[in-house]
Amino acid sequence: MDLTVPEYAYMFGVEISARDIELLRRFQKLTPYYSRITERTRSTNFAETHTSVVWSLCSLEARTELSELGLPYGRKSKTISPPLGEFSGRDYLRGVIDADGSVGFTSQGFPFVSLTTKSTAIAAYTSCYVRVITGAERTLKRNARDDIYNILYTKENAQQLAAHLYYPGCLSLERKQTAADSLVPWVRPADMERRPPRIHWTPEMDRILLAAPTIAHAAVELGYSTSPCQQRRWKLLHGVVPLPG
Repeated sequence: MDLTVPEYAYMFGVEISARDIELLRRFQKLTPYYSRITERTRSTNFAETHTSVVWSLCSLEARTELSELGLPYGRKSKTISPPLGEFSGRDYLRGVIDADGSVGFTSQGFPFVSLTTKSTAIAAYTSCYVRVITGAERTLKRNARDDIYNILYTKENAQQLAAHLYYPGCLSLERKQTAADSLVPWVRPADMERRPPRIHWTPEMDRILLAAPTIAHAAVELGYSTSPCQQRRWKLLHGVVPLPG
């Protein structure tokens, strides 16, 4: 199971529902070990009937190999992490998005790609990977209600990310591929302003900001507008962020 091969990397990241049984059958053909697929229909508290599908990999050798690649035994929501060693990043991340993410349009009609996860390792990997692809940065913080990370990308960042992950001919959920393709035609309205890129404040920039006689002087020297300079200076002077050494 070479995780530099796109299909294996995707398979390592994905978790799917019963309606996607055809994808499980593709997994079964990919895997060089004996496995079986079973279905079970039962009653639940939420629906009269619920059909679940289980793909069982019966080989001890295969299970050992998956464990050595970094897939833990038992419940995985918090402990799961990207594979150990070399792997195909975009195919793995597409599997993660297919499993626990969403692709589509917001209620305002803006393209979006999102991911919810309990795993700090998955959240950190996603944030770092997407920053390299789109330049978009995200501050990771669990929400108070569910103790999970909600990572959201919208507009051009979402378009760029979706096009990168869901390339032609890739192994993916058909409905997610269709949703990703639907983001392509969106064009930012002419009257919608772009948010300026986040400023990465360095100690040297902070020293210039504090030494300047006025905010206007600092803004000219640093090459930014007065508003972010004023906010940064206030944070420095009120102990919100540490003073430069």
